[in-house]
Amino acid sequence: MVYFEKSEGDKEEELNLAEQEQELPFEIEEKQKQGKLRTGYTTGTSAAAATKAALLALIYGKTVDSVVVSLPREKNAIIKIARTKIEGNDSVTSAVIKYAGDDPDVTDGAEICSTVSLVDQIGEIIIDGGKGVGRITKPGLGLEIGKPAINPTPLKMIEQAVREVASVPYLKQNGISIIISVPKGVELATRTDNPRLGILGGISILGTTGIVLPYSTASFAASIRQSLDVSVALGTYTVVLTTGGRSEDFAKGIFGKSLPDHAFIQIGDFAGYAIKQCSNKKIQKAIIAGFIGKLTKMAMGIKQTHVRGSHVNMEFMAKTAAECNSPDSVVEDIRRANTARHVSEIINKNNVSGFFDLICKRVYQQMYEHSKRELEMKVIMFEFDGHVCGQYP
Repeated sequence: MVYFEKSEGDKEEELNLAEQEQELPFEIEEKQKQGKLRTGYTTGTSAAAATKAALLALIYGKTVDSVVVSLPREKNAIIKIARTKIEGNDSVTSAVIKYAGDDPDVTDGAEICSTVSLVDQIGEIIIDGGKGVGRITKPGLGLEIGKPAINPTPLKMIEQAVREVASVPYLKQNGISIIISVPKGVELATRTDNPRLGILGGISILGTTGIVLPYSTASFAASIRQSLDVSVALGTYTVVLTTGGRSEDFAKGIFGKSLPDHAFIQIGDFAGYAIKQCSNKKIQKAIIAGFIGKLTKMAMGIKQTHVRGSHVNMEFMAKTAAECNSPDSVVEDIRRANTARHVSEIINKNNVSGFFDLICKRVYQQMYEHSKRELEMKVIMFEFDGHVCGQYP
């Protein structure tokens, strides 16, 4: 099976779709509109900066407070160096404190270290991962199994940092080993998708531009794509798309014995994007599982309508209840409801039959059309205690 690389235009269009589906806290959205969100730097940029500082100390015997790192797309960044330790004549470790700006990145504040040493392999630059950097154990991630989870762009940035410090004559006489480590990486990795992707023992060293854009969809979108790639590479063509951790736990209670862990993929608000990716990657079946709020927005067509920061449309829910032959008084109560959860309480209190199933059917219809009718689907709605209250088909 052959997959063709998408053009930059196609990727941009898909990310724009994901952007429209992202819901942000009001204060963050206001800052974003005003251009006041602070950018940060990736783990890849941090690793390159630590490497450059360590190599400067190794070759010239002096420490620096900051370094200039070359970023992709011909940009530069000045990165502060937290500490440098000279360990004898042929090894130095430098550390950078990862700064994510206003992005809620789990690696913000983490110490990213680089230990640079001289080795016998003359002319070679050998880059590896140490403590707290994950190792690849599953296919589909674009890296060899057994290799450290250091992505191609960070690898290039680290190598570039070395070449900016070590002259050509120096490299002709010496080999250089770089070990990237993250002291708290094992702990941080439990708060990422790495374990399910088969990246074990720590975090990944990431970054395609070197810069972290606050609340960018790029990292979430990449996580969805990578998860699907792993599933396909392992021959799993049925996936469970959940809107968050709780819905995933409940879904595992139903499908956990028949599907492997990597088949469960958290999609957050990016339902349309995830379905599009499933279709593109030839996934055969997608099971969408969530609670009434997110599923109602999918049923409303959120993948096409920019409703960031808005509430569920109570008129939509009221009309759905009317289709289920609800009394006028119940329909009016729903129009005045505060939240989707409040609506579910009204539905249950008045024993309205078929309401949750009909919401699931609307989700199915929206997403099935979005997949160009190529994807087998099932939609499941959970009560907040984990009980299945609706499904389609």
